[in-house]
Amino acid sequence: MLGLIETKKEVVTTFDVVQLWGADAVKWEYIGSAGASGGLLLMWDETVFQLNNCYKGSRWLCVEGVLLRNNFPCAFCLVYGPHERRAKLATWEELSFLFGMCQVPVCYLGDFNEITQVEDRKGADSLTVTAAEFKSWIQDMELVDLTIIDRLFTWFRGQSCSRIDRVLVSLEWLDMFPETRLRGGPRGLSDHCPLILKVYQLRGGPRPFRSLDSWFTHTGFLKMVKEEWRALGDRQFMEKLKALTSPLSSWHKKNFGDVDKRITQIEDEIKKVDDITSPGVDDGTVEARRKALVSCCKKWYIRQELHWKQMSRSCHAKEIDKNTRYFHTLASSRRRSNRIDALMVNGRLVRNQARIKIAIRDFYKDLYHQEPSPNIGFRDGLVKRIIEEDARELELMPTPTEIKEAV
Repeated sequence: MLGLIETKKEVVTTFDVVQLWGADAVKWEYIGSAGASGGLLLMWDETVFQLNNCYKGSRWLCVEGVLLRNNFPCAFCLVYGPHERRAKLATWEELSFLFGMCQVPVCYLGDFNEITQVEDRKGADSLTVTAAEFKSWIQDMELVDLTIIDRLFTWFRGQSCSRIDRVLVSLEWLDMFPETRLRGGPRGLSDHCPLILKVYQLRGGPRPFRSLDSWFTHTGFLKMVKEEWRALGDRQFMEKLKALTSPLSSWHKKNFGDVDKRITQIEDEIKKVDDITSPGVDDGTVEARRKALVSCCKKWYIRQELHWKQMSRSCHAKEIDKNTRYFHTLASSRRRSNRIDALMVNGRLVRNQARIKIAIRDFYKDLYHQEPSPNIGFRDGLVKRIIEEDARELELMPTPTEIKEAV
């Protein structure tokens, strides 16, 4: 699928499309420009995507059909956002209506002429009203704004830089293609960078040691860690962390496994108590049980919310209700954006994962190695000797209080 914005052509012919695509097996839809202003063009390989419907607006072009390789119904919508606030609101409303009309996973892509965070515009220190409205629209639509993995900005003019080109996909899209990645292409003569959307193969690797914020809400967590840590004896620090992973995993499954199921069970118990008291039976024991169940349910809500806020690492976390598919998708999106697909090594771009791992290891090995230093001897009498009491104090093991103060 290839989308072009600002074609500046009132009419697009077969000859134009074949020249751009480079082959005859191509289908296309377009919206003509108004003179030399605007114009949208979507092209696709007819052996890959089968068109069912096409919808057109003044600022967007949508093709709805099926990806033949995996029989996946979906829609691609090419967007060229206006500059004025009123026109932007109208365009977003049209895209919302389109989403409900298609009833399939949607991929919005193009120039939205708007940012969603301060870092998207060079020199900006706050979001405009329109940017805040655009951000709210993305959240209300439960769309995921894919992170560009290799650049900060997509539009350049003089000293101005912004990320106004983006790809927004629905949750169902990421369910089917969890390894969807977005990167920028060479800008060339244009003031915009092309966006390249691709599905990568999942690459495995060693997982780093992590702790969950929700664990610290359990009264027995720190006690368990202390006991397990002491039982590991005098091993090296990294070996202890690796060895601690197994008991932590068992403890997590025992105390935090199936959080959703636990919450559902407690909610069912609360409903049973409510059913008992609903006819007007006034029983202090029943009310006390209800309060205890509500308190327990609140505790598990907090643990669940802490977990997904930590996993998502999203600035939207405070604005979203507890445990939604949106949280899960943000957490997956963060893992995708953190992976390294390419690395510049000695002036060359390396994509081989084995070579990338070796380069990273060698970099930190060189960074943290011990500098060679000459052995310097001191003649007798050059350095004053300390008394025996001070020498013994230097050999004493530091106390936990001293370590805590130093850290």
